[in-house]
Amino acid sequence: MQLLDFITIAVFAAGVVIMGLSFSGKSRNMKSFFAAGGAVPWPMSGLSLFMGFFSAGTFVVWGSIAYTSGWVSVAIQWTMALAGFAVGLFIAPRWHKTGALTAAEYITHRLGTRTQKIYTYLFLFVSLFTTGAFLYPVAKIVEVSTGLPLNACILLLGCFCILYVTVGGLWAVMSTDVLQFVILTAAVLIVVPMSFARIEGVTEFIRSAPDGFFQLTNEDYTLGFIIAFGIYNAIFLGGNWAYVQRYTSVASRSSSRNVGLLFGGLYVVSAVLWMLPPMIYRLIDPSLDSIGAEGAYLLMCREVLPVGLLGLMLGGMVFATASSLNATLNISSGVVTNDIFRRLRPTSSDKLLIRVARISTVLFGLMAIGVALLIPKMGGIVNVVISVAALTGVPLYLPIIWSLFSRRQTGTSVITATLSSLGVNALFKFVMPSAGLTLNRAEEMILGVTFPAVILLSFECYYRLRKAEAAGYGEYEVWERKNETERQNETLTRSSDEDNAFSRKVIGIGIASTGALITLLGLIAPTGRLLVIGIGLLLILFGLKIRRHKAVNKK
Repeated sequence: MQLLDFITIAVFAAGVVIMGLSFSGKSRNMKSFFAAGGAVPWPMSGLSLFMGFFSAGTFVVWGSIAYTSGWVSVAIQWTMALAGFAVGLFIAPRWHKTGALTAAEYITHRLGTRTQKIYTYLFLFVSLFTTGAFLYPVAKIVEVSTGLPLNACILLLGCFCILYVTVGGLWAVMSTDVLQFVILTAAVLIVVPMSFARIEGVTEFIRSAPDGFFQLTNEDYTLGFIIAFGIYNAIFLGGNWAYVQRYTSVASRSSSRNVGLLFGGLYVVSAVLWMLPPMIYRLIDPSLDSIGAEGAYLLMCREVLPVGLLGLMLGGMVFATASSLNATLNISSGVVTNDIFRRLRPTSSDKLLIRVARISTVLFGLMAIGVALLIPKMGGIVNVVISVAALTGVPLYLPIIWSLFSRRQTGTSVITATLSSLGVNALFKFVMPSAGLTLNRAEEMILGVTFPAVILLSFECYYRLRKAEAAGYGEYEVWERKNETERQNETLTRSSDEDNAFSRKVIGIGIASTGALITLLGLIAPTGRLLVIGIGLLLILFGLKIRRHKAVNKK
């Protein structure tokens, strides 16, 4: 990387911080800090969901699979598109109907305080380690690309995320997500044509690709794995507490449905665009081993991007990956504030609650930084943490999703399903291999998906045979109907309308400024000048259009 790449990253980082800080006065109460006042336009929420689903795996893990196995990586990510469609059609509208501010609030009213406490502590514990695991590989990308010390990268990135999430709340998270989406998309649209040009076109790519490069499955990633992984993604996307925010922060059930459908549609296209660069790099350098393949995406970018644009691409990759960390920080502080502190101090003012929310964001972020700093000293802990996260996804989220649609599931049944599934998954992951019984990737995924489903189905059949309904379900229905009536009778307040207009203004300025930066970089680019300038000018026009768009709120 050259000096201009570092300058580009610095300018981009400063812009994101300024964008987040601009929302410091928009978090007036709990609903505005954690649900953006229930007034987020669904395209914005959908893009934020899309970016929040990112992780370093998009570029490192899936990029490595794209390099070694080709189109299998696209098939794996298409399961995420199908998951988005399923969530949009069925799960997202149901979450919106509950009227809950957080998933924990829903659990309290539907399954009881004891159940809520257990899930809250499980969620916070798992989130702490997964947030640290997200932060570590992002810092690793920066370390490899810039040469900065790893610990310094962890501290800088961690504090960066804490800063604008603490100050701006969900408005800041969602607005910066939209800007990051635009920047990353622009960078990819530059990388892909230049990558094809490097190997003399699409025809040459198809002709020279290794045998089996365009198959959808292989020995490691079988059809069974693909199906189980798709189910896992639907449950994770539909039940993760950070993603639930995206469905409940919009104005209507139809809007929440559109959030999921937009996510699915974007993944249909982006799965191909993202995976093409590492697949093309296979033709340029087929000698990378499994470890080296993890850097195939960045190596392709280094191969073709002009000076300055590599910094923009790296910045987009880093901050897009950090979106998942930001979403987790916001929802974790929401759980601490809304579902722990407010229960202890039910008469707390909005001002006090916002202060607690910001303090809890900082504290949780600092603990996540601590986990990330310890990872290198724990030898292999990254793989363990990511495996635990994958194994806990369905046991944690499927029982709660099931309870959305069932009148019979109780606090006892969902806790039993979660804890027994976690125990079985941990047994087969960490204990049974020492006894000679090791599950392959597909078997591990299938076990993680089917075991909790079998437990819940057994409880459902048992309660149905007894013609039993969950105790307190009648009271829950009254609470839900009350929320629905209030939402139906509620019109967007002037402050919510102003927040929407302000967010649109900030996003428009950010996109136009990014377009201007790309245009300037295109003027000095030795190759691909017309392509880069064209993308930059399009972003300027798009940003100005958003900036001038009249605020219109639709239910």
